[in-house]
Amino acid sequence: MPNSVTVRPVASSGDRRKFIDFGYSLYDGDPHFVPPLRMDQAKILNEKKNPFFEHGEIGLFLAEDNGKVVGRIAAIRNGMHLQKYDDNVGFFGFFETVDDLEVSKVLVEAASGWLNERGLVAMRGPANPSLNDTSGLLVEGFDREPSILMAYNKPYYEKHLLDLGFERKMTMFAYYVHKKYIDITKLERGAAIVQRRNPGLTLRTMDMKRYMDEAMIAKDIYNEAWSENWGHVPMTDHEFEHLAKDLKQVVDPNLVYYLELDGDTVAFSVTIPNLNQALKHVKGGRLLPLGLPTLLARAKLGGVYETRMPLMGVRKAYHGRGFDSLMVLETIKRGKEADYDACEMSWVLESNKVLVNALDNMGAVVDKTYALFEKTL
Repeated sequence: MPNSVTVRPVASSGDRRKFIDFGYSLYDGDPHFVPPLRMDQAKILNEKKNPFFEHGEIGLFLAEDNGKVVGRIAAIRNGMHLQKYDDNVGFFGFFETVDDLEVSKVLVEAASGWLNERGLVAMRGPANPSLNDTSGLLVEGFDREPSILMAYNKPYYEKHLLDLGFERKMTMFAYYVHKKYIDITKLERGAAIVQRRNPGLTLRTMDMKRYMDEAMIAKDIYNEAWSENWGHVPMTDHEFEHLAKDLKQVVDPNLVYYLELDGDTVAFSVTIPNLNQALKHVKGGRLLPLGLPTLLARAKLGGVYETRMPLMGVRKAYHGRGFDSLMVLETIKRGKEADYDACEMSWVLESNKVLVNALDNMGAVVDKTYALFEKTL
């Protein structure tokens, strides 16, 4: 590593701009990179606007070579994770670097030191800043664009982390469900069986007039349904409200479902348009002056023809009863009616064998693979 490479904490608004900018400039010319909106990236890192900071803490670092940014990383203390697991595990995220192992090394060392100072003994990631946000490292599927709110990164990142002593902690899949290849008849037969066994089961769409109340119902089910899944950290009311407000801008209420059994809500699913298909045409992630008109034009002209299901949950008492199949079937049927060709279900933990088997059996295919890595400090 050249002696001119240094690592320093982000200490000013100018540093923060450099930190955000590097996440765009590094991917200049990459045909599969979809630039997230800069305003969203800034909001995630803003202590006054992101409710993560009510329990979490983030240290940002820049690596520079003769004043030019060549890498960045965030060290993350997630208070909700520590409250649930009490394992002294910290996190890293917002990791970007040129293809130089020594740059990655000094970045990891800086983040490790920050975490050590706070009594943490391991670092896991990437999480941006938590597993409830965009997280995971793309390890397979670099020749395709990511779906909305999914990670994309350089192919050499995995090798850098492994060479620096990280180990893969968990593998996650993005399943692709296309209307041409899914076995609708098989799904309909299964759904009919579920319905016969549960005659009081009804499905409804989201009531946008009660949007935030509906969102809080989903939060309660989500936190219960996922509580025993690997790495799950419950979302606080403020975090879920924050997420719900963001999703409200893109949500299609005809693709958000609640299952009720004898009047009690027992499951939900959320599917959103894959706006990355329009965002990829917004240069540099800037909405102004031309980004917003481009985004709206692409969306209206049929430029968005896929969806993503980022959230689904069934209360524990009803696991294994096939309730999820009803929501998947409805998503496919209504998606076709709305001219959506396909849906990405992501991500799905490798350890979630029930869901993995169900998706395999219905004809879904693994389109991309992500992973989380961990290192003892």
